[in-house]
This record gives sequence, C-alpha cells and structure tokens, in this order.
Amino acid sequence: MTGRGDVVDTAMTVEDFSRNIDAVRTRIDNAALRAGRDPAEIRLLPVSKTVPEDRLRLAIAAGCHELGENKVQEARRKHAALIDEDVRWAIIGHLQTNKAKDVAAFASEFHALDSLRVAEALDRRLQALGRSLDVYVQVNTSGEESKYGLEPDELMGVLSELKNCTALNVRGLMTLAIFTDNRREVRACFSRLRTLRDRARETDPDLLGAELSMGMSGDFEIAIDEGATVVRVGQSIFGRRPTADSEYWPTSP
Repeated sequence: MTGRGDVVDTAMTVEDFSRNIDAVRTRIDNAALRAGRDPAEIRLLPVSKTVPEDRLRLAIAAGCHELGENKVQEARRKHAALIDEDVRWAIIGHLQTNKAKDVAAFASEFHALDSLRVAEALDRRLQALGRSLDVYVQVNTSGEESKYGLEPDELMGVLSELKNCTALNVRGLMTLAIFTDNRREVRACFSRLRTLRDRARETDPDLLGAELSMGMSGDFEIAIDEGATVVRVGQSIFGRRPTADSEYWPTSP
C-alpha cells in the first residue's frame, strides 16, 4: 500500500544496512533525475523507531549519521545510549508541551511543529540552554480529522507568530500523505504542501526556508517528484517493524 510499502528483510549486519541505504539512495537519485532535479538537493533521513541500539550502531557504521524518532522518550533513551556515536537526532512525531525540555536538550531537528504552544515551550527551553533548533511546521494536507498538523488556512498566521520564537529556525514544512493505494490522492497531499510553501515565501521569504519534509518508504518517489527535500525512510532501510505504525503516528483527539 502506498505510504508504507517497499519493506526489506530485517537488516542485521553493516553490509545489510549499506546495501539497503545504497538501494534507497539509488531510488532517490533516479526519482530526482526523472523530475529534472539535482539528487544532491534531497536528504535521506533514516527513521529508526523501534530499532534497538545494537542494530543502530551497525546502521551508524554503515553511514546513518542522522536518525529520526517519533517518540521523545525512545529518542532520549537512544541518544543517551549512543552518546559516543557520531549521530544527530530528529524528532518527527507529535510533541506534547511537557516533553519540550527533552527535545530542546538533545535534538537537532523537529519535523512536527503543529502549534504555537509547542513552539513557545521549545523556544523558552532552548533560550535557557543557549541552543537553537531547526524546525519544520507540520500541515494536515489530507484533510483527515485523525491527523495532526495545522489546517492549511492556519499556516500563515502561525508562521507570522513564529517570528517571535528566536531560538527556532523554521526550515520549511512537513506533511504525512493520506494512507491509500490511490497515487493521485497521495500526490495531491505533496503538491498542496509545495504550493503552501511557495505562497508563504512569496508573501514573506523570511517566514520560512524552502525545505519540504515529505515522503516515506512507500511514497517518497512521488514526494520527490513534487519537490521533497527531506524524505523520512524507515522500513526500506531497517526492515519491517514489530510494532504497528499506529503506535508511532498517534491520531489527534
């Protein structure tokens, strides 16, 4: 099914990880070339949720020096366990304000900023630590009530308010496409995010950067065709997860 497919066997050695990373990178490069884009414009963010630390050390040895995690508690534990490794951590899942202090302490990126309350909590914590954080504003482009993210018509107002959060570097926008086999509907989600970014930057280039974090294992080639600059890929690198995706992409109240 589009959005969750293209799963490989569980990677258990450095060689397994190297082979899977190379395969994903080849798919990224080919998708970029088909779209008339420079493959160097597109960053691969391996998503390591549910993967234990011993296997992450193998992935890092194979070249994964950036890792994305949905749950802050899991990311914090792995950060502490792998403090000796050369790796940057990105939080890519919904964040509650009471976890802002943890993200501010160790994360390099946050891909799911969906409210001013969270932004302000992060900004306060970051300023107290003398740090800054790259963030992506999450937009609900599918219109699904179960999804987190700003409604498209809320985006400009939130971006304007984010100018007051001086410790946050708004690199761009993020979205999750609708979970469906209908490639046209998936593409529409990515196209909508690109249009929102373009309109915001035309209005005020200082509101946000040009980055688009969109696309996962089963749909990142469509996302690249629609302008993705960061693709978040897990199961095509690490293999099938033992835990259902619903555990890691919680639905909104």
